[in-house]
Amino acid sequence: MIKGITKRWMLNTLSVILAIILLIVVTLIISLSYMFQSQIESDLHAASNELSVVFPGFHANPPIDFASASRDYIENFDKKESMAVMVLNSSGRVVLTSTGFLPSEKEQMTDFDEARTSGTDYAFWHGKLLSGERAMSETRLIRDEHNNIVGALRYIVSMEPTHSRILFFSAIIIVAGIGVVVMVVLSGLSFIRSIVKPIRRLSETAAQIAQGDFSASEKIEHKYDDEIGDLCDAISDMAKDLQTTEQMKNDFISRVSHELRTPLTAIKGWAETMQLSENGTIDRRTFERGMGVIVKESGRLTSIVEELLDFGRIQSGRMVLIKEKIDILAEFDETVYMLKERAVEEGIHLLYDDTDVVLPPVYGDRNRLRQVFLNILDNALKYTPKGGVVAAQVIYSEDEPDVIKITVTDSGCGISAEDLPKVKEKFYKANQTVGGSGIGLAVADEIMNLHNGRLDIESGVGVGTTVTLTFPIYKEGEEETKPETVKL
Repeated sequence: MIKGITKRWMLNTLSVILAIILLIVVTLIISLSYMFQSQIESDLHAASNELSVVFPGFHANPPIDFASASRDYIENFDKKESMAVMVLNSSGRVVLTSTGFLPSEKEQMTDFDEARTSGTDYAFWHGKLLSGERAMSETRLIRDEHNNIVGALRYIVSMEPTHSRILFFSAIIIVAGIGVVVMVVLSGLSFIRSIVKPIRRLSETAAQIAQGDFSASEKIEHKYDDEIGDLCDAISDMAKDLQTTEQMKNDFISRVSHELRTPLTAIKGWAETMQLSENGTIDRRTFERGMGVIVKESGRLTSIVEELLDFGRIQSGRMVLIKEKIDILAEFDETVYMLKERAVEEGIHLLYDDTDVVLPPVYGDRNRLRQVFLNILDNALKYTPKGGVVAAQVIYSEDEPDVIKITVTDSGCGISAEDLPKVKEKFYKANQTVGGSGIGLAVADEIMNLHNGRLDIESGVGVGTTVTLTFPIYKEGEEETKPETVKL
């Protein structure tokens, strides 16, 4: 059963083509018939015009000469093989023919009557004789010196040979038209198949990919460098991206599970240990150490959960920003101060010089921006080895008066050129040896985008990484009267 694109092509394009071809065939047949008939009319009219030699001005003078002149004309008529000539008297009755046989008196000769009333003294007739034979004739009147009709000559031609030729050429035209239709149908169906078959295979492949079989993209055939070929490449690339994303998602779930399990294990272990305190078998120092671990790991667990919740809000377009005018320098100072003790504990030099310059305010959500600062500084400390350096700086210059920049540079392991473009993608984690969920940088980048800012990363393996945060300064009229919900 024909369906889909093939059906639409047959109903639309093919039907129009068939109508056009049918119109051309009919037009050619009509034109051919008209051409043959016009040629015969021209021959008849040319033959009748020869009477001007026998009857000057188509007048018999005197009238008595009409019969003898007509007889002589018929005897010497040189076109007897192609047409017949009849001599009619003034009443329209045939008195002499070039064939020697008089037609039946029942034979209708309407062209004689039409010639009498036409004003041109001649008329054509086209129809069938009593015998059923198709014929065409022209009757030319002959008048006397007083303009009275003394007789007429009628030229008649059989149309049967002409009709046969018309049928022959019409058959050729019809066969040619059918041939054109067949070629159009075959070429059209071949072209449609060249589109439908690859699309059908692509549809089946896409269904397999949707079910998780990403290897199905390897079976996609790429025969032509056209739109179908581009679609094949696009689906193949999509399958590879989906496979990569799926792998990244699985790695992400594995990492998150591990990240959640580690603090939960520590909390559970110390909680079970501290239960022994009821019997007085645990000392104060161990108790305080256990409580410290529980508090620290609870905070770490809360941070992971909050990060996951933020990621979910961004994915669903439910991230809410409560914007206000804020001192970006004060917020960043506080974040650096929070991490100084950690840097000392890990043996990392955290360099940051407070500035006395009063910076223009920034319009944003202080909690979300502090989340960005924490993420960037946490990554810098996490990937910097003991004895390394993390340097932070706030930049505001007259060269760029509309923005404030914050740079964080570390002397860590760095990021390869291959991984650098992907580190801000969701689920992607360049270094698998260091803990983390792999979505913190993606969340930070989205938050910066929501503040019309930018998060840029420059890095090199073994050199370190520099993260630059660019914030537009506050401009009058940016105030919001209610929290802003941003749809991503």
